[in-house]
Amino acid sequence: MHGCHRFGALKLVLILFSAISFLGYGGACFLSANMKLEFDRYHLGSQRALVGGLQLCGVIGLLAGLSQPWVGRAAAAGLALMMLVAVGVRIKIKDSLMLTLPALFYLALNAYLCLAAY
Repeated sequence: MHGCHRFGALKLVLILFSAISFLGYGGACFLSANMKLEFDRYHLGSQRALVGGLQLCGVIGLLAGLSQPWVGRAAAAGLALMMLVAVGVRIKIKDSLMLTLPALFYLALNAYLCLAAY
């Protein structure tokens, strides 16, 4: 079976949730003054556009994976790896668990999508 019909409703919702989330985060890397301040706080100000661009590429990949599962799997793996690095950055700058939880959540979500959704 090909296309969206091969996905269960929950998996499709999770894929779309991740894609919409990273569309927001990736776009904010280019448009939000607050996101610029956050990247400066992470000591990664010069990497903001790269991170935003990679997140937007991940969105395209997650959605393309609805018809080409290997693309979705690769995109989810890339986003999970990005979130693993984000967790490491949060630990390095001594952020609280509450500030680190979103990165942990998106790490788990995209690891699941990579391993089980496509």
